[in-house]
Amino acid sequence: MDGIKMNAMLETPELPAVFDGVKLAAVAAVLYVIVRCLNLKSPTASPDLYFQDSGLSRFLLKSCPLLTKEYIPPLIWGKSGHIQTALYGKMGRVRSPHPYGHRKFITMSDGATSTFDLFEPLAEHCVGDDITMVICPGIANHSEKQYIRTFVDYAQKNGYRCAVLNHLGALPNIELTSPRMFTYGCTWEFGAMVNYIKKTYPLTQLVVVGFSLGGNIVCKYLGETQANQEKVLCCVSVCQGYSALRAQETFMQWDQCRRFYNFLMADNMKKIILSHRQALFGDHVKKPQSLEDTDLSRLYTATSLMQIDDNVMRKFHGYNSLKEYYDEESCMRYLHRIYVPLMLVNAADDPLVHESLLTIPKSLSEKRENVMFVLPLHGGHLGFFEGSVLFPEPLTWMDKLVVEYANAICQWERNKSQCSDTEQVEADLE
Repeated sequence: MDGIKMNAMLETPELPAVFDGVKLAAVAAVLYVIVRCLNLKSPTASPDLYFQDSGLSRFLLKSCPLLTKEYIPPLIWGKSGHIQTALYGKMGRVRSPHPYGHRKFITMSDGATSTFDLFEPLAEHCVGDDITMVICPGIANHSEKQYIRTFVDYAQKNGYRCAVLNHLGALPNIELTSPRMFTYGCTWEFGAMVNYIKKTYPLTQLVVVGFSLGGNIVCKYLGETQANQEKVLCCVSVCQGYSALRAQETFMQWDQCRRFYNFLMADNMKKIILSHRQALFGDHVKKPQSLEDTDLSRLYTATSLMQIDDNVMRKFHGYNSLKEYYDEESCMRYLHRIYVPLMLVNAADDPLVHESLLTIPKSLSEKRENVMFVLPLHGGHLGFFEGSVLFPEPLTWMDKLVVEYANAICQWERNKSQCSDTEQVEADLE
């Protein structure tokens, strides 16, 4: 009996050691998952740049330090494209300002009422010229979104007038006046805004900026006709996918949770469409012939953007199939027609844009001297937050890069103009 007690006493101290080992293994496993999910071991680096060697590209590399400087996201979470994307989607920006602007209304030829907000510059521009940024936000976005407000405020303080398109149907307090909403590649409203700016400010020059879906719209608009590039100094597209036709398959995959993002974006689109159901599907509305009441019932059960586009959005413009709609409305087939300086920006960890789509801007930059493709390792989808450890800065790397690039292009054009004037004087003297 004493022997049994003695053995029990000798064995008891070993149990805590076993439990401590299990706890240590569990902590190690959790830390491993955190390190993997947050990509803490991923390096920080300057963005990868794709461009042709030219006078313009050499000038940009000297004039835009952010192109060659290391981009450092917040240490704890900034290397995760998912968290960057989620924070942008949920929070928008940190301590977002409230720039003051005037809302303008334009009646389109089909009876639709397009709106945009106009913000005057708050300082003199670095080259002293009148420059207007014409801005197209992302899907279902408008001038009141926090990331747009932050960018506009920064651009105003750098001497830019800003005109921001409100996508048709996106503003909750503006009713639709025709049975049509914004669509993936429709440039009508953006073109109307640009024409208003050109007419109202005949001396202004334009910097064209598009975010996500807006990037597709502005690039398609510029490539549709050479006349659309008149008075345009440059174009910047951030986080677009270039080809909806090629993207649709990747957007249905669970890799990088794209199928989940697809569901969330589709759910948001459904809410916007249904908020305008009377204007789009009401009995008094003269709907497009291809748009039927059964499409409304299909809309309720849609779980992807592709289903919504196929059942509703393509029919606003009379496309016979989703393939035709995506092929015609994607900017990929228009990019080679853009001749003004063009900067295309994506993040390598953007969970919405599959890496296979990035071959489009890479290939374009190898063929066109006016194109520069900028690809940082981190940033997610329209995130690009900066910060030391945990809390991000109010201004993002993206905000600063777009303005820095625009400033450099303005200076480049000013230098070209001065050189031309000098050459003309010398020719006259001879």
